[in-house]
Amino acid sequence: MELRRNNLGDSERRAWIRLIRTPAVGPRTFRQLLDRFGSAEAALDALPGLQRRGRAPVPEIPSMDAADDEIAAAIGVGATPVALCEPSYPALLAEIADPPPLIYIRGRADLLTRPSVAIVGARNASANGRRFAEEIAAELGAEGFVVVSGLARGIDGAAHKGALPTGTVAAVAGGIDAVYPPEHAELHARIGTDGLLVTEHPPGTVPTAHHFPARNRLISGLSSGVLVVEAAPQSGSLITARLALEQGREVFAVPGSPRDPRARGANDLLRQGAVLTESAADIVEALRHQTFRPALRTEHPPAPEPIEIEEDSEPVSAHDRLLSLLGPAPTGVDELVRECQMSAASVHTALLELELAGRVERHPGNRVSLIA
Repeated sequence: MELRRNNLGDSERRAWIRLIRTPAVGPRTFRQLLDRFGSAEAALDALPGLQRRGRAPVPEIPSMDAADDEIAAAIGVGATPVALCEPSYPALLAEIADPPPLIYIRGRADLLTRPSVAIVGARNASANGRRFAEEIAAELGAEGFVVVSGLARGIDGAAHKGALPTGTVAAVAGGIDAVYPPEHAELHARIGTDGLLVTEHPPGTVPTAHHFPARNRLISGLSSGVLVVEAAPQSGSLITARLALEQGREVFAVPGSPRDPRARGANDLLRQGAVLTESAADIVEALRHQTFRPALRTEHPPAPEPIEIEEDSEPVSAHDRLLSLLGPAPTGVDELVRECQMSAASVHTALLELELAGRVERHPGNRVSLIA
């Protein structure tokens, strides 16, 4: 089901914040709850019962005051909240498997309406790599593209600097007011004015290691393609490239010397079919036939009516049947419906309860797996 496209009222916006900040409710679970109950307010009412049925402790749902405090903090740092259902939400980001239900932005929101390319690479980039990233970012800007990156040291910072005159977007791993790395304080401030800062975290969030992989999906999700300039094997830049492929985006790579370990990741991507890139023209040529989607679709089925689930409306054994069919490898939900001989509605309800209990995990392609 697709969400209605309309601006949230104050009450429902507060409910969205409370729901996404509730423990065990991630982006995919949030969407499942909205699909099932029709609104965040209805989902909040149903959440305690769902978790009890999933044999998990009742969650500590943030209060309305906590949601108001978050909104006030955002206003205080000049950030604007944008919900997934709102027309101003980035169209490309809305298409990925796990878009953040709520983002905060600061700066030029109009940059989200233009075609964009991500540039990522090594933090310990070579001088040549940084110069190339800055130059190709400027070239892409001259061709009308917004350059997206992660504001990290090395390639990211160089790409942002090259694209500042024409438009750049920085997806950050912490709150929109959290400057990281410290040496990018001036660049962070300039992007917040002349470019655009984007995050899924509330103001005041200090970035930690587990925030960065989730940030990488925003970089690729905001872009039509991802260019890797320099990257070591198993680096965050390669995670971004893999996410781009999963999201159906184009991957580009700059070839490098086989003697430089920083080139191994990009060279591996080329062996796997990435577009060899020596100039902005290579990217423009590959993307020129794509149709950029500057606004979210406006034709949508109506949201479902909120439903009530009685405490004993589903047998507890439904959980056991599903758990017995699941393992660490992802399994399609349609296959579970066939195997367990329950209705699709019963399976989806039981899976949602197990997900909220932290016992199953969702994957792209409507698949789930057991959490050890």
